[in-house]
Amino acid sequence: MEHQRFEGERTLMRIHIGESDRWHGKPLYEAIVELFRREGFSGVTVLRGVGGYGSGSRYHTEKILRLSQDLPMVIEVVEYAERIEQILPRLDEMVGGGLITLEKVRVILYRSENRS
Repeated sequence: MEHQRFEGERTLMRIHIGESDRWHGKPLYEAIVELFRREGFSGVTVLRGVGGYGSGSRYHTEKILRLSQDLPMVIEVVEYAERIEQILPRLDEMVGGGLITLEKVRVILYRSENRS
């Protein structure tokens, strides 16, 4: 998949979910990444937190030894505002509990890696 180089104003979307969240039997973060890829988004980054809590105020941390962890996950994508707005209804279906934030960002460089 070839992506164009771009600079200028875009929208940064961050999706905050839990590591144990699921969508149709698979990890939710994987399903969201696959959705962005199918839709031709230029790139996505998934970050796994070492600790945090959400609206329930239950603190999740990697320091506590447990069989199942529910560490925070953040999915970031930078794209045109219109494309973000178009995909929000699909994300609303997928994200049962979590937080989605949007902010304007100034992209100063995006260059796809040339692999031989």
